[in-house]
Amino acid sequence: MTEITAGMVRELRDKTDAPMMECKKALVEAGGDAAKAEELLRIRLGNKASKAASRTAAEGVVAVYVAPDAKTGAIVEVNCETDFVAKNEDFLKFTAVLAELVTKRNPSDVTALASLPLGASSVEETRKALVGRIGENMSIRRFARLDAKGRIVDYVHGGAKIGVLLDYSGGDDQLGKDLAMHVAASKPMGLSRDDVPAELVKKERDIAEAKAAESGKPADIVRKMVDGSVQKFLKEVTLLGQSFVKDPTGKQTVEALLKGRGALVSRFVLYVVGEGIDKKSGDFAAEVMAQVSAAQKA
Repeated sequence: MTEITAGMVRELRDKTDAPMMECKKALVEAGGDAAKAEELLRIRLGNKASKAASRTAAEGVVAVYVAPDAKTGAIVEVNCETDFVAKNEDFLKFTAVLAELVTKRNPSDVTALASLPLGASSVEETRKALVGRIGENMSIRRFARLDAKGRIVDYVHGGAKIGVLLDYSGGDDQLGKDLAMHVAASKPMGLSRDDVPAELVKKERDIAEAKAAESGKPADIVRKMVDGSVQKFLKEVTLLGQSFVKDPTGKQTVEALLKGRGALVSRFVLYVVGEGIDKKSGDFAAEVMAQVSAAQKA
């Protein structure tokens, strides 16, 4: 039987905001499987148990560059070890140069970007020199480049921790900027429900069915409850389905806003620094005690 440690319980609580005892109970039922325990909590406690899907897990910044004609642009994420280095002027300049390079040279991937010439050397040699000068490891994690159907709007927020590129037509410049800010704030998964992976929709349906089954209601009511839950989920995670953040009533969707203003969003890219990267954390006191214990035995 898998031992459920305090660390496992704390990690699940940090991720879900669920009560400590509920976290422990779910982990016991799931045999220590954290992902399964999270699903159990969501069934019992609702969507509030799936808190921050895009919590920052590593340091670094995003940088964006948009060509003067607003027809092409790029966004780049570069990671480092500490937030202190993420504020370093040379580190920020390097990241900004990469965004411009991606826009102008259109490399196929990170490896191709690293091979591009930069000054008297290459991107990779410049990165290595920067590592040597600053004394901290850093890596070019990812980038995206847009060729716009309309025009590109960009937005960077939170000390360059969140970046957005938006391909936008019609409307005016202020609406485009507002939409880019909405993406940064609401973090949609895709433009429309067609962009949400089928397996994720199935997972949400399975969870909704399990929750509805516990209600004891008739089968036809259960089906409506499940369909309603899935539709609500799809509205919450898609740009067109979300309520526009600047609408004081909270009732106007982005889709309705665009139709009313004769505007269109063809595509967007959202980067949150560290999203999806596991950040190791350790118990310093425990490490010290372990080292003391080992020294005493030696």
